[in-house]
Formats: sequence, C-alpha cells, structure tokens
Amino acid sequence: MASESKAAHPKKWLIAYNSISASLWSIVFFNTVFLGVSVGQPFLFEKTNLITTIIQSFAIIEIYNAATGIVKSPLFTTVTQVFSRLLIVWGICQLLPESPANYHWCYITLCLSWSITEVIRYAYYASNLKGPDTVPEYLTWLRYTTFYVLYPTGVFSETFMIYLSLDEAKQVIGVWYSYALIAILFTYIPGFYMLYTYMIKQRKKVLGKSKVVDSKKTQ
Repeated sequence: MASESKAAHPKKWLIAYNSISASLWSIVFFNTVFLGVSVGQPFLFEKTNLITTIIQSFAIIEIYNAATGIVKSPLFTTVTQVFSRLLIVWGICQLLPESPANYHWCYITLCLSWSITEVIRYAYYASNLKGPDTVPEYLTWLRYTTFYVLYPTGVFSETFMIYLSLDEAKQVIGVWYSYALIAILFTYIPGFYMLYTYMIKQRKKVLGKSKVVDSKKTQ
C-alpha cells in the first residue's frame, strides 16, 4: 500500500502539471490569434512577450522531472529543447526587446507553432496519465502527426528570430554575443534532425500499435 501511495503522488503531480501547462499555452494561442488579427505587429509582441516568456519558463520543471526520474524523457533531449526556447524568450525577447525579430511575422509563427504543439502535447500527456485507454483517438493522432508541420515551422521561426537579432546583439551586448548566437544556429541542424526522426519513429510505434489493437477488436 505504501509503494502504491508513493507511485500515485508523482502521477498526480504530473497530471496537474500537464493540465495546467495545456491551459497556459492555450492562453498564448488565443492571445496570438486574436491580438494578431485585431492589432497585429508591433503591438502583438508588446502585449504578449512577457506572458509568453513566463509560461515558457515553467518548462524548466520538465528538466527537474527528467533529472529525478519522475518521467522517462531523456535528460539531454529535454535540456536541449527547453534551453533552445529559453534562449528565444530570454536571450532575444527580453534581453533584446528592440530586435527586429520581435516585430517580424516570425514571432507570430513562433508563438503559433509553440502554442499549438504544447496544447496538444500537454493535453495528451495529462489524458494518458489518467488512463491510456481513455485518451481520445483524435488527440493521439494530433500528438503524433501535427509535428510534421509544427516542428519545421517552429524551428524555422526560432532560427529566423536569432538571425534577425544578430546585429542588435552585437550593438547592445557585444560582438561575442552575436558570435555565440551564430554558433547556436549551427546546433539546430543536428538537433532538428535528431528530434524529427525520433518523432517519426514514435509515430510509427504508437499509431502502429493502435492499428493492431483496433484490428484485434474487430476480429
């Protein structure tokens, strides 16, 4: 009984974390859509950059979860994903508020790619933790299909944000910061390949398994 209680505690924590995260990212999504349509840039960035930065910063918790073994996610992959986004929200949006990247359309595609991805991902995890059999089929399909579009658009938006910020970084912080950003740009190539191919394998694994289960049910 004691072991069951210990196992249930982190599960409740993860359900709460993923549910709250899905709700928070829905705020980013609706802010981007409605403010983007109603006021556009540069007001969109001015109205949303702080809340987006705060919400994205909560993802540091995922590093803790992976490091302590609460989740089975690879620590290196988790750290890479989280810090690449923190670089954008803190290293550009907050540190370089006058960067042309912040007022460019790539900020809009960035927020849309991130928010749609995260709403689906966190909602899927929360539902899966409550019971794998209760996860809606459409949610599973979205989780392992939308990345085909959202990962490339997200990575393109991130790299374009960095590229557009190089001159501002050099003027405001120093030439070393500009060079550091250029170096980080090159890490996106292997990082994207690693993550994208991993998700393709996961899609075949998860959706392939679903087809097998469905075929058994119909027999």
